[in-house]
Amino acid sequence: MVLIPAYNPTEALVPLVEQLASSGEFAAIIVVNDGSGSEYARIFSDLARPGVHVLPHAVNLGKGAALKTGLNFAACSFPGSVGVVTADADGQHAAEDILRTARALGESPRSLIVGARAFDRNVPFRSRFGNTLTRVIMRMVTGQRLSDTQTGLRGIPMGFIPSLLRLRSTGYDFELDMLVACRDLRRSIKEVPIATIYIDSNRSSHFNPLRDSMRIYFVFIRFAAVSLLTALLDNGVFILGMHFWPYIAACQATSRLVAGTFQFTASKRGVFHSRAHVAPALVKFWTLVAFSGMLSYLLIQALLRYSPLGVVPAKLTAETILFFVSFIVQRDVVFAQREASLEM
Repeated sequence: MVLIPAYNPTEALVPLVEQLASSGEFAAIIVVNDGSGSEYARIFSDLARPGVHVLPHAVNLGKGAALKTGLNFAACSFPGSVGVVTADADGQHAAEDILRTARALGESPRSLIVGARAFDRNVPFRSRFGNTLTRVIMRMVTGQRLSDTQTGLRGIPMGFIPSLLRLRSTGYDFELDMLVACRDLRRSIKEVPIATIYIDSNRSSHFNPLRDSMRIYFVFIRFAAVSLLTALLDNGVFILGMHFWPYIAACQATSRLVAGTFQFTASKRGVFHSRAHVAPALVKFWTLVAFSGMLSYLLIQALLRYSPLGVVPAKLTAETILFFVSFIVQRDVVFAQREASLEM
């Protein structure tokens, strides 16, 4: 199946749907009219043909909401299908690329298929810059190495749809949350090369690469904020302990216990939005805390012995070194979870 969310579409939508319908490779083509104005009614009426379903929104609810409407319809009406291929209505996706993505989904029915564009100098600067920045942030936050994080051409496995319908996002951030969900649920992502098409410098697009990518930036900001608060709490307790009871090991253990309790709760709920079971996650987390605490203690002792740093600067240096290691382990081990429907 093909799903096309459309808000104030151009005339290019009609021949695209005609090409896809005539290919005979799709059980249905779903077009969601996301509250387009009355002047676009003729375009949607011209789509009427067997196998094409036009689902209306009374008002514009956002691309994510339109995708959810279409995905829910597909899952309810065609539960036996391999999945759904999503495409944009602004002419950026050629029919042959949509077909290529559908075939890739058929070959890898458990993976999210992403149509990846080549971002060369012919691509408008705002799109090239926005994709590059988001790609870098995505790599830092999720560990995913993707060449195109903002493409709307995707092959979504049917078993993945229930998880996507539970996401809170309703705008363009839904597509970024989809990638994060793949990382959280251990669902693989496969990229297929597609043509890079920008019509009139992409002026018809309603997507702002920077503004609409802020969702993933906020994930990084949340992690940095929790890490900063944890560090302040950790070092505050450590410094206070050293003032009254100057034993590094004891103060290190106490500060870790207090800061670790805060970090576990804040990271699970506020950063990774993890649904991993608390008990095993807690065991993994405190194992990480104990291991990193031991490494931190050894690093502090080494810095005190082989550098001119005092106790507090040595601790800050050691914690900075371990910051990135801790994030990766939390992301990929402590708060990771598997999707129950992954084998579907």
